[in-house]
Amino acid sequence: MTGAQAAYLADRVRLHLNHGPIDLILWANQAARREAYERAAARFSGLLEELVAELPELRSPAPWDLKGPIARRMAAAVAPFAPVFITPMAAVAGAVADAVLAAMAGAPGLSKAHVNNGGDIAFHLTPGEAVTAAVAGARARVTLAAGQPERGLATSGWRGRSHSLGIADAVTVLARTAAEADAAATLIANAVDLPGHPAVIRQPACALAPDSDLGDRLVTVDVGPLTREEAAAALDRGLATARDFHRRGLIGAALLSLSGQSRSTGAALASCQREPADEPEHV
Repeated sequence: MTGAQAAYLADRVRLHLNHGPIDLILWANQAARREAYERAAARFSGLLEELVAELPELRSPAPWDLKGPIARRMAAAVAPFAPVFITPMAAVAGAVADAVLAAMAGAPGLSKAHVNNGGDIAFHLTPGEAVTAAVAGARARVTLAAGQPERGLATSGWRGRSHSLGIADAVTVLARTAAEADAAATLIANAVDLPGHPAVIRQPACALAPDSDLGDRLVTVDVGPLTREEAAAALDRGLATARDFHRRGLIGAALLSLSGQSRSTGAALASCQREPADEPEHV
């Protein structure tokens, strides 16, 4: 693959695909693993170039005239959240995971697979299969069964790899696709906020990343100590957004965390089980 790298991890089971800023970890059931990974690698080749070709428009709010299949998937994922400011870049990690998983799905005998793009995960499950995934920031696990409609999980927050307008430590969302979960997690995390609070330090996004799709909007760079009541108020703001998305059928569930407190909507994440303190977080 030109410009892209593919290598098994130390367990010789999972495959790592890397190109520039994109890092994917793939897992597939043994019977279909080899062909599924070959299909994934073929789709991954040229994927970054495909996105770069449309970056200016992907970093802009609607309307869009996008050509590439992943770019169009990104736009479709964020469109239902209008008129709130959002660009297709809010769904990029999830959309890439969805696209690579879709390529894997054609492998004969594939019954269970997932593609993890930095914590934004797309799942493939056939009848009778289930998967348990760690929930970032909550030391908890959620089990997703084939009979559930959700096939995507994503996490956002000010501590993550992307900039956030809010102060959530983490917001994890289950949705029909990873792209949809990615977009929703971004907006719910933005809504967990205490506007004007002196403990929250913000800077213009463009000062941190000149090509940011957020422009001069203020993003969170540090959150000082908050009282229990302040954290609760911020979480309740985010929960109102999450409940609205759940009511509209845009997400299946959400779990919001801040300063040791949490809120949830949707049964799947409301009932997630706590992990032992020494158990690593992984899918």
